[in-house]
Amino acid sequence: MTERNARPGFRLAVLATLLAVVVVLLGAYTRLTHAGLGCPDWPGCYGFISVPQSEAQLAHAEANFPHAPVEAQKGWNEMIHRYFAGGLGLLILAMAVQALRRRNEAQRPLKLPLLLLGVVIAQAAFGMWTVTLQLWPQVVTAHLLGGFTTLALLFLLSLRLSGRFAVLPAIPASLRWLAGLALAAVVGQVALGGWVSSNYAAVACVDLPTCHGQWWPTTDFANGFHLTQHIGPNYLGGQLDSDARTAIHLTHRLGAVLVTVLLLLLAWRLRAAAQGKLAGLLLLALVLQISLGVSNVLLHLPLAVAVAHNGGGAALLLTLVLINYRLRAVAPSRVAEDSRAALAPAGLAQAGK
Repeated sequence: MTERNARPGFRLAVLATLLAVVVVLLGAYTRLTHAGLGCPDWPGCYGFISVPQSEAQLAHAEANFPHAPVEAQKGWNEMIHRYFAGGLGLLILAMAVQALRRRNEAQRPLKLPLLLLGVVIAQAAFGMWTVTLQLWPQVVTAHLLGGFTTLALLFLLSLRLSGRFAVLPAIPASLRWLAGLALAAVVGQVALGGWVSSNYAAVACVDLPTCHGQWWPTTDFANGFHLTQHIGPNYLGGQLDSDARTAIHLTHRLGAVLVTVLLLLLAWRLRAAAQGKLAGLLLLALVLQISLGVSNVLLHLPLAVAVAHNGGGAALLLTLVLINYRLRAVAPSRVAEDSRAALAPAGLAQAGK
């Protein structure tokens, strides 16, 4: 994206989007290194703003948190994630304040920055509950979805402030509907991925395309998706039995197949609508994510690949946000306005000759 036609706040939105990517990846790294309870309190760590290091700090931690011995590496993984998340929260607050101050300017988004502020406040609450409820899967999954929601909304704000990407003309309503359905399906698959991770079901099946050598192994869907299960005492490492974790893992696989079919259909429709670049970008993100998912199973969840799989999910989500943004339907007057804005630089160039 260029800044040629960018509106005020564009740079800040892009910076926040990039920071949100880092926060999502750090969150995945924290979860995958079992560091979600690296600090047993919130927002500090054993009562300090960083991981206890001195003898006095360690003694304080041992006295006040006798059931949570200090593990420095896990503590730092957790605190670094909190530092970056806190920085992102402050940046979104600044964007909301800027939007309020410029609310009378034409084409200046106001609702979106305020929505982002509300989402990041909710994210802080879920971050706290993740610790205080000791990795309760429902909260951990909601926290992951909140992170992806924050990233998607920041990317959407960046698109709106970029001054580019005018509405595509003559897009069939059926294609817009399909793109919206694809976006919803990807969000659902991200939620399933979060449920897999929060219940430690990523390695419940270690073979492909079968699971435990069977096409349909023994499963326990009732416990695997028991969303009203009791809270606690501690979900580090998970509490479900093998059959329940297998049900979760298998559902994520089936979801991946359905999403793949839907996205391939969308790519085909985009290409038919002369949107080959969007179709190619979608296929690239899809192939990358499938490759990372398969690698996770066959290589037994290596840390780097598992973190990259989270990043691939984010990339696929942002690709769908871009596609839906390009295919959006607006009033005819807005289309004409966007077209004039897109042609303005060319007209100025001709006038200068």
